[in-house]
Amino acid sequence: MNPDDAYIVLGCKSWNRQVFDDLISRWPGRWTYFGSREQLTADSVAALGPKSLFFLHWSWKVPDAIVAGHECICFHMTDVPYGRGGSPLQNLILRGHRETKLTALRMTQEFDAGPVYLKAELSLEGSAEEIYRRATLLSAQCIRRIIEERPKPVPQEGEATVFARRQPGQSAIPALAGAEPLYDFIRMLDAEGYPRAFLDHAGFRFEFDRARLSADGVSARVLIKPLPE
Repeated sequence: MNPDDAYIVLGCKSWNRQVFDDLISRWPGRWTYFGSREQLTADSVAALGPKSLFFLHWSWKVPDAIVAGHECICFHMTDVPYGRGGSPLQNLILRGHRETKLTALRMTQEFDAGPVYLKAELSLEGSAEEIYRRATLLSAQCIRRIIEERPKPVPQEGEATVFARRQPGQSAIPALAGAEPLYDFIRMLDAEGYPRAFLDHAGFRFEFDRARLSADGVSARVLIKPLPE
């Protein structure tokens, strides 16, 4: 690592910032963290002169000028070209996946279609927040590898499967065949900033998190609140 090189790390979740502060920021180099959409402008990036920008978890479109003018690397939770698109964690769990690949790829104008630097194994066990935290630590390891080894990104091959981004209304618990699918549905939405799995009944909304699966069924914490009139 060159101590004179500048890098920007971007993330919109608390665990992104924690990994940056505890780990990434201590590496050689000049490291800056952006945690909001307002911070990411062509001028702010140009002022720092980064060698690369690393997007840990980002919920907004990156301006085209930044993507075109800089090495922007994001981390996508599928084995692309399978699973391009939105809500990858939830779409994977709904399809029965228990593990996946975390892919480091160069950002292009087409979402998740850029060339791949590297892939790493990622478990999908646990709550959504546990998985996201695990993925952020793995992303940090990938960042270090990219900086030290400078792998050349390789174009994706094969037919693309594109996931649709889920909407808040899709957190309503559907008819499910058994306790395990119910457990998966609750845990895949159990993370900071995500709409919890819910049921509406008798004028109330029942929101579930902290699910546990046992031989007896599913236990979970529930928040009950009146539905708006």
